[in-house]
Amino acid sequence: MTAVLFDFSGTLFRIESAESWLRATLDASGHTLPEPRLSETARALDAAGALPGGGVDPVELPADLAALWAVRDETAELHRAAYTGAARQVPLPDPGLYDALYERHMAPAAWSPYPDAAEVLRTLRERGIGVGVVSNIGWDLRPVFRAHGLDPYVDAYVLSYEHGVQKPDPRLFSVACGALDADPRQVVMVGDSKEADGGAAALGCRVHFVDHLPVTERPDALLPVLDLVG
Repeated sequence: MTAVLFDFSGTLFRIESAESWLRATLDASGHTLPEPRLSETARALDAAGALPGGGVDPVELPADLAALWAVRDETAELHRAAYTGAARQVPLPDPGLYDALYERHMAPAAWSPYPDAAEVLRTLRERGIGVGVVSNIGWDLRPVFRAHGLDPYVDAYVLSYEHGVQKPDPRLFSVACGALDADPRQVVMVGDSKEADGGAAALGCRVHFVDHLPVTERPDALLPVLDLVG
């Protein structure tokens, strides 16, 4: 294998919990909710699928959001509209909080790398293996990698909103392989979604899946990738 492609959310990084997300947004905006209501509101936002990268599909998607949701990762505008639309299903004390929640999820402080992410990326770099990040997303995640010290180990970022194509469309993986000058048959795609990340198999990539779990519950799921590349 000459290169490894990684998904972002649920693979290399994990977003904060819905309650932490809501609490940080409320604190920054000067709003408050009583503790029981804050927890209830966070659970409702989670159920609505309003937390981008949270790994939770909406329990029930309103009809007027369904078409938008299906293509939400193709542009920055669609991404924001889909997730703020999902959040608006849940009452909040100020209408400005829906956009504030969206802004919060893009902050590096909202993300934590999995415990073994740095070791795996660093080792791949030391072995001369190309590393790419392929993500369905509507914003620039590079600042997250820089803030957490992982950017030096990434050779290419291929983000859906920058190309107007979202996984599992093989074209996005093809762009990544091209950026790394790698034959897809010598590439491993690592991700948490069989549906989205599994699209790389259409090009001949080997695909390795990890579970989308809190960082405290997944200390070493990325380490087997090092064995896959030899």
